[in-house]
Order: sequence, then C-alpha cells, then structure tokens
Amino acid sequence: MNSIYKLSLLVFIVVSTSFKTSMKLTVTSPDFKDNGMIPSKFTCEGEQASPALDVSGTPASAKSLALIVHDPDAPLKGGFTHWVMWNIATDGKIAESFKGADQGFNGAHKNGYMGMCPPSGIHHYHFKVYALDTKLTVDKNTDKAGLEKAMTGHIVAEGELIGLYQKAKK
Repeated sequence: MNSIYKLSLLVFIVVSTSFKTSMKLTVTSPDFKDNGMIPSKFTCEGEQASPALDVSGTPASAKSLALIVHDPDAPLKGGFTHWVMWNIATDGKIAESFKGADQGFNGAHKNGYMGMCPPSGIHHYHFKVYALDTKLTVDKNTDKAGLEKAMTGHIVAEGELIGLYQKAKK
C-alpha cells in the first residue's frame, strides 16, 4: 500500500509540473480584423508603419509582453519574420509605429518592424503576443529563434491575431 501511495504521488507531481498552463490573451487591432486584410500603410507599398495592437486578458503575474510577427507563407525555409520585440509594458497598448520596447532582428537582420511585402499571392501574418512572468535580458541582435528560446518556461499566456496581405497588381 505504501508503494502505491508513493507511485501515485510521484505521478501527480510529474503531471502537475510537466504542463505549464497557459492562459489565452486576446489580440486585436484598430487597423484590421482577425483574418482580415492589412491596410497597405503598414507594408512595403505604404509607410511601413507598424500597426497598433491591443492586448487584453494579461494575467496579473505577467511582468512583460513579447511579440513576434511572422509570415509562414514566405518562400524561404521557415518563413519570414517581420518583427521581434520584448519587454513591452503589460498595459496591452502597442501604438502605431511603436518603439517603446526592445526590438530584435527581423528576417532581413535589421532591428525593428519591417512591413509586409509578399512576392505573390495572399500571405498570412501571425501577430503572436506572449505574456511573460519576467522581463528578459536579451541581446538586441536576437532573432525569432533566440527570443523563443529566451521565453521558454516564462510564458504565462499567449494570443494571436492573423492579418492578410497581397500586393496590389501593378
């Protein structure tokens, strides 16, 4: 009987610590709807300003937010990353042309936002926001993979907004 109790306790500990429950953030934009078209203002055909984002549902335990904007449809291995940013305030307000946080390398190996510019067809742009239980100390030359690695074990909630874009026919 004692060994059954110990085994049950061990299974409970393993299961309860193996899965970190992640809450769901709601990510919206005043500039486009989820799965809607992104205005050209935010692309290579416009001003290349980053769109405004609103994040709600951030848990009280969150110390910062992080953002990755990625295009999995890009004709490159692994897609193309348009924006990598961390240590965003937890108030959930990311203004247009936002510069109020640490920004890493996009897919062109430049810091900051790079507007959408698909070579052909409609592409899907995933604006993934993560609520973290810490502020990150990460080098400014960090890319998407580096940020994902730094966030490991610190994500308490996450959410996503998807925008679409196709270049105008010229």
